[in-house]
Amino acid sequence: MATADLLAFDQPVAPAASSALSGGSVTVRVTHRLDEVEAIWRGLAAGPIESPGQDFGFTRLWIETLGIAQSDQIYVSALEGETPLALFALHRHRTAGVRVLSWFPGAHVGCNAPLVDRARLATMTPDERRSLWRQMLAGIRGADLVHLKSVPRLVVDGVEIFAELGQSITADTLYRAAFVSFEDADSTQRNKSRRKHDRQQGDKLAAMGPIEFDTLDNGAAAEAALDVLLRQRALRFREMGVADPFATPAIRAFYQSTVRSGSGVHVKLHVLKLKGEVIAMRYNIVAGDRLFCLISSMSEDERLRPGSPGKQCLLRVMQSVFAEGYRVFDMGEGLTDEKRHWCNVQVPVDDRYVPISVIGGLAASTHRGFLMARTHIKSDPRLLAVVKKARGIILGLTRRRDGAAAQLPSGDE
Repeated sequence: MATADLLAFDQPVAPAASSALSGGSVTVRVTHRLDEVEAIWRGLAAGPIESPGQDFGFTRLWIETLGIAQSDQIYVSALEGETPLALFALHRHRTAGVRVLSWFPGAHVGCNAPLVDRARLATMTPDERRSLWRQMLAGIRGADLVHLKSVPRLVVDGVEIFAELGQSITADTLYRAAFVSFEDADSTQRNKSRRKHDRQQGDKLAAMGPIEFDTLDNGAAAEAALDVLLRQRALRFREMGVADPFATPAIRAFYQSTVRSGSGVHVKLHVLKLKGEVIAMRYNIVAGDRLFCLISSMSEDERLRPGSPGKQCLLRVMQSVFAEGYRVFDMGEGLTDEKRHWCNVQVPVDDRYVPISVIGGLAASTHRGFLMARTHIKSDPRLLAVVKKARGIILGLTRRRDGAAAQLPSGDE
């Protein structure tokens, strides 16, 4: 990396004359150092957050565990006078030769967004917000593209505050259960038939032995339980014919570090047991009165399937979380039966792009085309079946190749 790139990142970016807001001028600062923006970050995150990626402790632990170089950490903050307006926390990496700035945890969180003063941004005009984003991102050097994955359409006082942020394409939908009590969720989301079905599955499960439901916070018990969750999840990914995103040692180490006492991240595991053995589990991040579910798992034992341990675990979660004071239970992107049964809030999420170079512009166009093709495939059952079959074949061939390579004596090609 050129020295000039490092210097360009470290120096503040002078505000353009056109970026002055009705309330005053804006100063933009760019740094590689997380500690230099900690106060701004924690101040902007004092209210509700939309993602664990907006949690300071979660992101700090991600950076430390994955060993992300300081030169590839980019923090861009905007202040109106002395008051923080917005903060981008971005990771620089290369994808197919393109230098990309994106969220640190990427697809490991359901959505992500810049931290902002929501009330202030809602009072701005569209041109003022557009100018703010342009001023914050246009001065960055050493990158080709800012790719902001899964930014929620956040509406404050009738204003969609991220609408003017770069070029966008609808990527997916985020599903949340927002209730004041289980009774509220039950009456809103379940009809008589649904309750009967859940009861029948529960009876089938209970007939197999004693059922226990535990809630684990950070600590030794959570560390042991997480190992079971990741093993169950790996078997499920293999069954689905998709690559396991938790198999990479550094990623696995990150999740293991989150559940330790004193990690700086509040983790809550929901565990369903049959005869003392874990049969389903959910891994959640706690942020105020919001609970973000990032991973769920279920036993691979087919004899348990009639009792649907995954759905029975979620039923018990719904029966407990609102009584514990949580008001939003975020289940992430992508529609599943469980989300359809329990989630009453749907939030569209957009992939947003800010090209910095010509190469970045071409990369953004290519990625948008890929997302459009993926959406088309998902909406066509025949195409989706073909793609899943092909993906399973490719993954199977890759596993056999890797297995064969592992059998070679040391030094053989």
